[in-house]
Amino acid sequence: MFIDECVIKAWAGDGGRGCISFRREKYEPFGGPNGGDGGKGGDVVLVGDNNTNNLIDYKYKPHWKGQRGEHGMGKDCNGHEGKPAMLRMPLGTIVIDEATGQMVAEVVEHDQEIVLCKGGNGGWGNTHFKSSTNRAPRRANPGEEGEHGVYRLILKSIADAGLVGFPNAGKSSLTNKITAARPRTAAYPFTTLHPQIGVIHYPEEYDRLLLADVPGLIEGASDNRGLGHRFLRHIERCAVLMFLIDMAAVDGRDPREDYATLLSELEAYDPALMEKPRLVIANKMDLPEAKAWLTKFKRRHKVEVLPISCETEEGIDAMKTVLRERVRSHRDNVADAATS
Repeated sequence: MFIDECVIKAWAGDGGRGCISFRREKYEPFGGPNGGDGGKGGDVVLVGDNNTNNLIDYKYKPHWKGQRGEHGMGKDCNGHEGKPAMLRMPLGTIVIDEATGQMVAEVVEHDQEIVLCKGGNGGWGNTHFKSSTNRAPRRANPGEEGEHGVYRLILKSIADAGLVGFPNAGKSSLTNKITAARPRTAAYPFTTLHPQIGVIHYPEEYDRLLLADVPGLIEGASDNRGLGHRFLRHIERCAVLMFLIDMAAVDGRDPREDYATLLSELEAYDPALMEKPRLVIANKMDLPEAKAWLTKFKRRHKVEVLPISCETEEGIDAMKTVLRERVRSHRDNVADAATS
């Protein structure tokens, strides 16, 4: 099961109590205070993990708590710090405080660590309260409470390419052909109900790309019809957008209108998506009606179209090559912008 949104409750550990203790040794019955400090409570820490692409662990285990700090002890022994709660997060996760509605964290890099809730400081032992007028203080501080809160985790997948199209356009079939992901395929719409992340391998180049297969969009997706926002957010961080069009009009839709509608929905959701590089892929070219529709499509939309057939696998290798070039070009542009 793919879970891309859930709510967790996080408590950092409380700090340990400071100790009230006095040194008692032979020939020195009044040796003064020697109470140690309490240990700091364990934090709740988010850790970026590129080997994780799902929030399912937090769907069924929503409560996370750092360990309480150890109490201080005599002989100036300070308590140990509590163990932190380490939450490994897929890259692209944003964290929203349910109380304020504000985003408080964003996990974008592998091994990135973000303290979500800070553990309470340990209390001072009575050693800290010794003075010239109070040689035997019977006072120590309790540990501070750890921070806590309720947070919504929302995953926005980080992938090199985002595959979008209408239901039954063949997205799951294409994902099966070019990645190791295995989404369900069937001859009816909305076979895929959750985004799929697959890896496209290029063995000869020792390279790989991540592909996000977004469930079929419908008209009105930008207004959140058909869970549109939950699907659309997975392509916000993609480097290249792949528009898969049913060029044989199997479901009776006009391929030209399909493409125009997809562009309109993406622009309405986030105009920045129109600035991303895109590939237009004409699927089902093995069917006899596809050639005529492709001619009409090119006449209306002046864009480069890559014809393929998931059934016969014709054109798929060429499409993978073009995709790799577009992604590499995007990576180079981002690197140049970062250094300039």
